[in-house]
Amino acid sequence: MSNSYKYIDPDYTYTDPATGVLRNLQDVTDPEVLLFVESGAVTKRLQELYENPIKIKGIDSLFEIHKHLFQDIYAWAGKKRTVEISKGGKQFFPTTYFNNAFMHIEQLIVDFKKIPQDNKRHLAEKLAEILDNVNYLHPFREGNGRVQREFLRLLALEKGLTLNLNPPDNNSVYERYMKGTVESDIETLTELIYDLIVEKNE
Repeated sequence: MSNSYKYIDPDYTYTDPATGVLRNLQDVTDPEVLLFVESGAVTKRLQELYENPIKIKGIDSLFEIHKHLFQDIYAWAGKKRTVEISKGGKQFFPTTYFNNAFMHIEQLIVDFKKIPQDNKRHLAEKLAEILDNVNYLHPFREGNGRVQREFLRLLALEKGLTLNLNPPDNNSVYERYMKGTVESDIETLTELIYDLIVEKNE
């Protein structure tokens, strides 16, 4: 089974038909160069969110984060995808039913905000549920993983907690994160998040 993404995009909405590279604001046509340029731009924008975090108001904040991170690279930054995506034979959420998914995730965020700050186990369980749903939604053509990790970091921050789902040189965290998201394994995600969240001043 292939582990690569597949996109149903017969009209080349996002890619240049000649090169297959995502159309971008920097006019880069080499995929490796685009990867490098995109990584640098997003890292800079992530740092800005660390220095000036936004408050998560609901599902709209997910799109706000995407727009902020990818504004230098893609004209469609912050906009929901219009193509269908699958990976390893598993289709992500169909675009036709996006509004239903948005309402469900909105409620999960409301539920999270009601959980007491000192109940780390319950907070971890709800964050895992949010992550699982946002990952299945996969609302963007590119950048879903980076956006959803930042989304969870900012949610945790509102409870006075730090959460880094992408620590450098930590294969264990990466493997558990991938297993949890790919297999929709909420238990694995809950244990991972519970292990990682710490009080901000610790």
